[in-house]
Amino acid sequence: MSGSGTADFFYREAQRLGYVARSAFKLLQIQKQYKLITPGSSVVDLGCAPGAWLQVACQSLGPLKNGGVVVGIDLKKVKVPSTHCDSRVSTVCADVMNLPKHQLLNLSPQKKGFSVVLSDMCPLVSGITTRDAALSMELGMRALDLALGKTEKQPNHEEEEEEDDVGVLKAGGHLIVKLLESEDTKELSKICKPLFRKSSWLRPKATRSNSREIYLICQDLQH
Repeated sequence: MSGSGTADFFYREAQRLGYVARSAFKLLQIQKQYKLITPGSSVVDLGCAPGAWLQVACQSLGPLKNGGVVVGIDLKKVKVPSTHCDSRVSTVCADVMNLPKHQLLNLSPQKKGFSVVLSDMCPLVSGITTRDAALSMELGMRALDLALGKTEKQPNHEEEEEEDDVGVLKAGGHLIVKLLESEDTKELSKICKPLFRKSSWLRPKATRSNSREIYLICQDLQH
């Protein structure tokens, strides 16, 4: 089947099942394979527009009585989709690149951090392969920085910034980061590998055939 044929299938399926975008199937596949979001999880979705991942994340929490929370953050104002979402889902309009970690931490339950950090952020694609990959890497590094705080590969900050050196991902938590594949993507994997019990790459079936999107799946943050 051609790439466009595949795209049509996922597009039609998204409409049929009430998802706001075909990207829902990427997280559905990740969930099926890795089961990162479980009942009671606290999830932050970086770059949440148009809201398909919010829908899948909320579904993955199970019934309302199981608790849990999903917070979406995006540059655009994102309305929480009415289908597949309930009162546990909220969105914040903010620039992830400039969002202080302590502010993000304040959005988590009891301000104690999140058990899952999702980053489906993607740069405005210019078509210039190296430029797009570099911008994607920048977003990926930012997601890593917010999740993990200061890692050994990053320079020390001034003392007054110390409160921002702590990441928002809780011990035992999971991280998913979307990147545009390039030589540099291996760097991100190298940083994550020693910090998590397991890290792996996945190219979901719903990814368009002409896309270089790839997901870094990091399981079980060690502390």
